[in-house]
Amino acid sequence: MKAVICDRYGPPDVLWLRDIARPVPGPGQVRIEIHATTVNRSDCAYRQGTPPYARLFTGLFRPRRRILGTELAGVVEAVGPAVTEYKVGDQVFGINAWRFGAHAQFVCMPESAPLAPMPAGLSFPEAAAVCDGVILALMCLRPADVRKGRSILVYGASGSIGTAAVQLSRYFGADVTAVCNTKNLETVRSLGADQVIDYTREDFTGNGQTYDVIFDAVGKHSFRRCQGSLNRGGIYLATDQLQNLVLALWTSRVGDKKVVFPIPPRYTKQDVLFLRQLIEAGQYRAVIDRCYPLDEVVEATRYVETEQKTGNVVLTVG
Repeated sequence: MKAVICDRYGPPDVLWLRDIARPVPGPGQVRIEIHATTVNRSDCAYRQGTPPYARLFTGLFRPRRRILGTELAGVVEAVGPAVTEYKVGDQVFGINAWRFGAHAQFVCMPESAPLAPMPAGLSFPEAAAVCDGVILALMCLRPADVRKGRSILVYGASGSIGTAAVQLSRYFGADVTAVCNTKNLETVRSLGADQVIDYTREDFTGNGQTYDVIFDAVGKHSFRRCQGSLNRGGIYLATDQLQNLVLALWTSRVGDKKVVFPIPPRYTKQDVLFLRQLIEAGQYRAVIDRCYPLDEVVEATRYVETEQKTGNVVLTVG
């Protein structure tokens, strides 16, 4: 099978396409013929080996996982012993977090993994482009009690996590303010944001407005900078920067404004099934910026690392 190999840390050019043996499903596993996957920030960070301390877990001198890619959509092509939930020919979508392996024509996953039947009417690229952003957004929104009667500002509202946070916050009934750049204002508004701020023209921390929750979906702000824009008892949701772990512990004991930094991420089948229900009910839609064939993974990765993508960047396979 064709697979994108990452056998050393470095820039996107270290990725290369080669033929390798097709994986064999073990007990309780299914082999999926992948039709679409994505390039996300987890893939980029793993390939770069950043931050440096992460190499204690990913491999000191070279990546332990040689095939990147976590999100996927495809067709069950073979099943291992004792598989009961899926059969050959089933269309599925999900995320192979921590194990990676989706930048290839085939991957094996446990049937108990964050994997579910594809939502009716969804294309493979759309199905591949939803799990990571939604699950990471849910992980933050749940402890912040985002619901009707509460206000939330999503900074970086046009990225993968940001577009998910806007749609989920709207679904939960909150008043949503989205912050993004000029080109994405209408896109974010179409996702359900009540107010939209163009960060190239206005700094939300200086406009006098306050919110119950501020969700930094791209790791570009700080709790210190956002404190004045939080209501009493407000919550700053962090998705990046290790210092936020320290702040989360400190603010849980001191002060009336809290930092929430839920790590490590937890990816569950229940969340994928919840997402499937939302999509089939018309409550959530995929946001795709660009699609590239698998053999253009280097170009796709370079584009992701411009940090200017809207929603997701998809790789089509096969």
